Parts: sequence; C-alpha cells; structure tokens
Amino acid sequence: MKLPSSRFCRRCIASTLVGFSLGLGSLFAEPPAASKPSNPVATTLGPIEKQKFSLGPWENEIGYVQAVRVGNVLYVSGSVGGGAMPDAIKQAFDTIGRTLAAYQLGFQHVVKENTYTTDLDALKANKDVRKTYYQGDFPAGTWVQVSRLYNPENIIEVEVQAVFPDENKAKSAK
Repeated sequence: MKLPSSRFCRRCIASTLVGFSLGLGSLFAEPPAASKPSNPVATTLGPIEKQKFSLGPWENEIGYVQAVRVGNVLYVSGSVGGGAMPDAIKQAFDTIGRTLAAYQLGFQHVVKENTYTTDLDALKANKDVRKTYYQGDFPAGTWVQVSRLYNPENIIEVEVQAVFPDENKAKSAK
C-alpha cells in the first residue's frame, strides 16, 4: 500500500492504516454519484441569507468582504496591523471595533477570536493593549505564530465571530 504524501501528519497516516486494517476502508470511499445532492446547501438548508459589510474596493479585488452576517452570528474577516506591536494591535482592533459598530455591536458580543502574528512573543508582551478592548469580558481565543501574513508589512491579523443579542430576551428583560 502506498502511503499518502509527507504533508499528512503521522497520526492521520496511522489512523488511515488502522481503518484499512480493520476493514473500514469503505467508510472513506466516495458515495455513489446518485446519492449525492446536486446542491447541498439548497437541498439541505434552503437559501442562506447573508448580509455583507465592506471597508473598501480592495476587498473585491482580493475576493472577500470585511464581515458577513448569517442569522445571529457575525463573521469578521481578519483585520490587520503593522509597525510596532502595540500600534499593530490597536490598528487591528480599531478596525474590528468599526466593523462591530456598523452592526450596532461591541466587543462584549465577540465570542471567538483568532489571532495570527509573525511575533507571538511581542503579542504576549503587549497583551494588555488587546485586553482593554474586551474590558474583562474575554472571548474564546486562539493565538498562532505564522511566518508571514498576506501583506508582509503586517505583523498581526485578528478575526472574530460575534453573536447578536436575542431580541426577545432583551425585550423580556426590560
């Protein structure tokens, strides 16, 4: 049996080998074409309504938007910053703040944050700059060091997901 290329992790290779040795290879096989829906989103969920927010024409050139709302969740694309780490953090979080404000949300509505940086030690040393935006109400978070970002002059990129308050609960709380 030929093993997958080296880009797969050892655990993935091992679990694949175990699956095949247990006779589970058919579980990973592609289903017959007749059983696949022709349009999975339309046939299983119906049309999805998306509200989009853009900061400028460069987004269309690259092929993304700053934010997309689906239901009660707002997905905010990575906002970037360059220069010294404290300034970069402020640039990224100020952009996120403007995006949230466009939807009448704030950092208290953020439930997940993913941060990518080219210098994790500098980010850790300046974590208090980031913490001021949340004012103690921190979201789930992931911080990862990468070799570079889309634009090499940027040293941090932060993406968040925020949840809109339940209007019915807000009304009943009054």
